[in-house]
Amino acid sequence: MLVSALSRALSARVVLLDFTVGRKGLLNYLKALGGSNIVKMVPSNGSASESQATAKRLKVVCGANTSHIGDNAWIREGKAGKATGKSGTPYTFCEVKVSPSNTVIPNVGTTELAEALNKVLPFTARDSGRPVLHCVNFAAKEGKLTLVSADGFRLAVVALQYEGDGQALIDSSDLKGIANALRRAKRARISFEPKPNAEVQDLVLDTDLIRYKLSSVNGSFPDWEALLPTEAKTTCHFDTIEAVKAIGGLKALADDKAYAIDMAIDGSKVVMSDPDNRGQSEVSADVDGESVTVRLNGGYLVQALKACGGMVDMKLTAPSSPVLFNTNGYRLLTMPMARGEAPKAPEPKPDVVAQAEAVAEAVEPPEPVEAVSQQPAARRPKRKRKAKEAVAVA
Repeated sequence: MLVSALSRALSARVVLLDFTVGRKGLLNYLKALGGSNIVKMVPSNGSASESQATAKRLKVVCGANTSHIGDNAWIREGKAGKATGKSGTPYTFCEVKVSPSNTVIPNVGTTELAEALNKVLPFTARDSGRPVLHCVNFAAKEGKLTLVSADGFRLAVVALQYEGDGQALIDSSDLKGIANALRRAKRARISFEPKPNAEVQDLVLDTDLIRYKLSSVNGSFPDWEALLPTEAKTTCHFDTIEAVKAIGGLKALADDKAYAIDMAIDGSKVVMSDPDNRGQSEVSADVDGESVTVRLNGGYLVQALKACGGMVDMKLTAPSSPVLFNTNGYRLLTMPMARGEAPKAPEPKPDVVAQAEAVAEAVEPPEPVEAVSQQPAARRPKRKRKAKEAVAVA
């Protein structure tokens, strides 16, 4: 059970009986032990050898195996890491607590919570310079636990059954790996804990073996409910798997990764094509409403369809309005791309033209800049955050 708990923990360092050791090193050592499934760990001054007599050691006994583990074992510090060409052990901690029993009264399903995290985490902002949009907003009220994420181009919302109130803004880097850990857990319980000397609340996630305490970020999430359309002129029901396959052929025709897809909804099908009309593909659909054509970022569209999975309802109000994907309580809003040529400016007067030509001769023209609103946000290095975990072994 100790091996199982350590394998689920996400921290790099383990605090055990006031000793700090590397989690992976301790885990590999326990797996290598044989002869018994019972491990005894006690503080000790080591063996009778002079070098170990005064050293701080952790005595480990398992069957016929006896060993002494020093403090900070399997931990690489930053300076040593640079000398060896390896990075130091991250400063993230979990605490091991061995108890006769660990009772968790679940208030949320482990599988449902894991799926909800996987549906919102891909749509957080990659830019750590926008700390609020780099987070997932957990809001509990009126019998629902709502998880919301946004990156400025897309908005993802998923709701779970939950009794209680609370709100926490958790950085997306702290949530990575938790979805996989939840799939291995038997029970899960979510609660909100007030942060000392602050108005925000931390998110506490208890499982049958691990307790995660996730620190909330100071800030307020945007009013996302006002962005969701209340009505739609056109609703299209189709299979996301078939649509993703159809987009694959169009992606191969694109010149770069930031390709666009024109979706023409009419009658009983959705016709998808590239802006240059070099290829097109059709997908059967149930259409209710007016015929409409919308242009979406191809990468965003594929990511949205994969997140929805199965059959999806795509709702549109106008070609220039956000597109809403809806399936089984999961809602994903995606901004469209502009279509057609930009409107021409009015023809300037002769004296204005003469002045412009004089300035053009003296000033070198600037480099062309691509439209930022039509491109995915640039990736920047993510800041590492400290997270506390507690591992409870029944």
